[in-house]
Amino acid sequence: MEAYKDMKSIKKRPFSILADCDKIYQFLLGIYERDWRNGVPAPFFEYAYVSFSYWMDISYSYKNRIWECDGEIVAFCFYENPVTDIYFCLKPGYEKLALEMVAYADEKMLMNGKSIQFIFFGGQDALMNAARQLGYGQKSEHWEMQYDFEYALDYPLPEGFQFIKPQDLDISKVGKCCWKGFDHEQSEGPWNHQYEQHNCLLSIAPHATPELDVAIADESGEYVCYAGMWWIPENHLAYMEPLCTIPEYRHKGLAEAALSEMYRRTKALGATHMTGGANRFYQKLGYQNAVKWTFWQKQ
Repeated sequence: MEAYKDMKSIKKRPFSILADCDKIYQFLLGIYERDWRNGVPAPFFEYAYVSFSYWMDISYSYKNRIWECDGEIVAFCFYENPVTDIYFCLKPGYEKLALEMVAYADEKMLMNGKSIQFIFFGGQDALMNAARQLGYGQKSEHWEMQYDFEYALDYPLPEGFQFIKPQDLDISKVGKCCWKGFDHEQSEGPWNHQYEQHNCLLSIAPHATPELDVAIADESGEYVCYAGMWWIPENHLAYMEPLCTIPEYRHKGLAEAALSEMYRRTKALGATHMTGGANRFYQKLGYQNAVKWTFWQKQ
């Protein structure tokens, strides 16, 4: 394990959304562990900041902070959505920075006077200890699941449906499917090409792999289930985001079939595991607890 010798060799600087996104991506690739003990995987950050997701407020990104040693990024503190959720990424061997990182977030990352919340993952012990020193305590936790490709995932596509060939994927239909699939119609009205620009940006994000996305259509050609994929060969990671099925087609086995198709495509490329979520649906498919999320607030 690498360790630095002199705190004076560490420099802290603001994050620049135009200059630093790829640098952060490469940093996250280098520190990745399957249980996220060093911080989030690279697609987690890129999905939020590089694709400029419609739900993501990037106006406070100047508050994010980078720590460098001899020009190399060794630590990163940033917010995601909501802006009051703060994440920490720390290269092994640089644990002495933990208190400084947490103190910076505590003092500088208040957003419009709202209380902030630290999110630590299982194994981020140095950061948790630093948070305790500053009066923070854990309020809750949950486990996020992953699928281990040591085991086959092979749910069939139900009769009457078809996979859309990657080269034929229609971004507008993807947007409509996601709008319905995440129940926006119930609170925000019918699809009217809202966020179509967002979906286009996602498809051209620097490290996006839309050729591995899976869309399932009904007999009329309408998309009824969609799953996005960010393939990360450096980490053997199939990062699935998002997954949705429109309401009237749920409980028919479509999401299971979509994930099975993703398993086949990414396993052939060398993936060893795929991300999922925290609900019972994934557990029923054979997903296992892999990433422990803990949520901390000032007491």
